[in-house]
Amino acid sequence: MAGSDRPEIGASVSAAGITTNYLEAGSGSPVVLVHGSGPGVTAYANWRLTIPGLATRFRVLAPDMVGFGFTERPPGVAYGMETWVGQLLGFLDALGLERASVVGNSFGGALALRLAAQHPERVHRLVLMGSVGVPFPITPGLDAVWGYQPSVATMRALLDVFAHSRELVTDELAQVRYEASVQPGFQEAFAAMFPAPRQRWVDAMVTPDEEIARLPHPTLVVHGRDDRVIPLANALHLLDVVPDVRLHVFGRCGHWTQIEHADAFVRLLIDFLSPAGGTQQGGTDR
Repeated sequence: MAGSDRPEIGASVSAAGITTNYLEAGSGSPVVLVHGSGPGVTAYANWRLTIPGLATRFRVLAPDMVGFGFTERPPGVAYGMETWVGQLLGFLDALGLERASVVGNSFGGALALRLAAQHPERVHRLVLMGSVGVPFPITPGLDAVWGYQPSVATMRALLDVFAHSRELVTDELAQVRYEASVQPGFQEAFAAMFPAPRQRWVDAMVTPDEEIARLPHPTLVVHGRDDRVIPLANALHLLDVVPDVRLHVFGRCGHWTQIEHADAFVRLLIDFLSPAGGTQQGGTDR
């Protein structure tokens, strides 16, 4: 990844007019990683355990979406699907990528799904992890995440919701993530994105089933069985609707699949994204 005393800050490029911070590693077929929407999240925080292993086989690109991380927050920017998907499309254009595989986590899954549905020619293979993008009643966990008000105690409580394993949730991690959430401009942007009532933001991220059913891409759906932020039912819905799909469910796993089962998750991605992968129709791997 880009050399810096701040590993979360990499290169930058103008994507749909937004100066976008992104991390890059490896070479080969391009894979774009799209992070989730937790407070203080960055591409680095989300994908730091995924990028090194995946980069042994692929050119890995992980942007900070506008409103998150170290990407520019233009005055008056309208946070919403049109802006975020437009930024993703602009990111591909700016890097000269006609087509890339896209891995979306949670909120990022909704963006990846919408990009694939609206611009199918730009997506090679699709991975949706703990994904938003289909209808569901907002969970207490997601409502708490989007309603975050900064404090170390509140961050600790959110981490308890994200992770199934209590070993991952420490006071030190809560302090680090709290400090990330209150960097200049971070909380102001985050608070503007998902004001209450928050069910409307879940609904706004839905891609209609009839569009999902036309996806031509080999698609891998990944979910934690014990996810309290995004329900496992979302993954089962995608399994029913996506034509060329396989599903992997991790037991003893919450919303942090890429952290709680980091090595297994990377192996799963490499297998699926490699040229021989993704050919099994309608497969389920639990």
